[in-house]
Amino acid sequence: MTKRIAALAFIFACTSVAWVILGSTIFARTYSLNPDLKSRVASTWGTAQQQSPPSASYVHEWVREVQDDYKHTTRKEKMTESVPLSLDSSKIDAKLDLEHRQKGLLWYSTYTVRFGGDYEFSNPSGDEQIVTFKLKFPAEQAVYDDLTMSADDQPLTVTNEGSTAIGSFRVAGGKSVHLHTGYRSQGMDSWRYKFGDNVAQIRNFTLNMQTNFSDIDFPENTLSPTSKRQTASGWDLTWNYNNRVSGYQIGMSMPDKLQPGPLAGQISYFAPVSLFFFFFLMFIITTLKGIDLHPMNYFFLSGAFFAFHLLMAYLVDHVSIHIAFVICSLVSIFLVVSYLRLVVGIRFAAVEAGLAQFIYLVLFSYAFFFKGFTGLAVTIGSIVTLFIVMQMTGRIRWEQKFAQLKGAS
Repeated sequence: MTKRIAALAFIFACTSVAWVILGSTIFARTYSLNPDLKSRVASTWGTAQQQSPPSASYVHEWVREVQDDYKHTTRKEKMTESVPLSLDSSKIDAKLDLEHRQKGLLWYSTYTVRFGGDYEFSNPSGDEQIVTFKLKFPAEQAVYDDLTMSADDQPLTVTNEGSTAIGSFRVAGGKSVHLHTGYRSQGMDSWRYKFGDNVAQIRNFTLNMQTNFSDIDFPENTLSPTSKRQTASGWDLTWNYNNRVSGYQIGMSMPDKLQPGPLAGQISYFAPVSLFFFFFLMFIITTLKGIDLHPMNYFFLSGAFFAFHLLMAYLVDHVSIHIAFVICSLVSIFLVVSYLRLVVGIRFAAVEAGLAQFIYLVLFSYAFFFKGFTGLAVTIGSIVTLFIVMQMTGRIRWEQKFAQLKGAS
């Protein structure tokens, strides 16, 4: 009996090493190519976006006299300066539609955004001025469709200088002008609205954001919405400020999708725990029932367990993680049941072994799909297993049982 237990321990150790190697291979495949894959997604879809409010200014010209003390003459110089218009109010609408995209073993949180902004600027001078509006694009590596700029409902002729859209409009002295901007674009990971470079004063500000996802998350150093309402597809969020001074931004982090690569790697690292419970239960049941399972039988059973994780490691590249999990579970259970059917019999293979594999391989592995509850689920399963085995074997005299098995062998 001691040699058999030592053989089982050796098989368990070797299989555990194989799982560690497999898990490390999965993580290497996942993250070694991640920077390259992410840049490829960004080049075709877009990067994280950070929108700033537009600016408005006009050129003020005047003539000043310059005294030349050496020649004792006076000359006139034409001077210019850019005078900014104050931003009196902002009303912004941003609709975010999440569309995950997969590259390799990772999903990337890509999205489309429909942006619309209505701004009020006031001309502080008493004269009519040609006001230049500048809207800086939220990201240089992006595509912008349906770009519009209008002043007092009159479309502006828009030119692009680098990453800035520029348009001009005549504004009467002492009057206000309404600027409307809008576009459709694509981004990745997060969307932000930035009030200014440093601490900025926010007056008469409203931003309405619609999402098609429920798992909302606000990045660090961003403002929480003043009101929110859950809809059938996501959230309606509102930021409303009358007069506030803040150095924070408004932002939304796109939720991550269940990542097939890291999940398969974590399940592989956890696999020795599943195999330990399976071996433990099989050893107890076969000992109580007097069934002779040779260490070679345990070797093939461990191979069937390993097949689950090996198949998943290379199947998640081609199908969804949920479909891959179902296929791998069916394949592994089929290997175990069909093998033990020949070794012991169909009833033991289907009931005791099949049920134990379903619990300790399938259900324990599926616990990783529930983020934050994996450890609790495995702990509860372990305690329940211990309770059942203790109740089954509480009246067993192990010295006599092992002596009987030794005599029978």
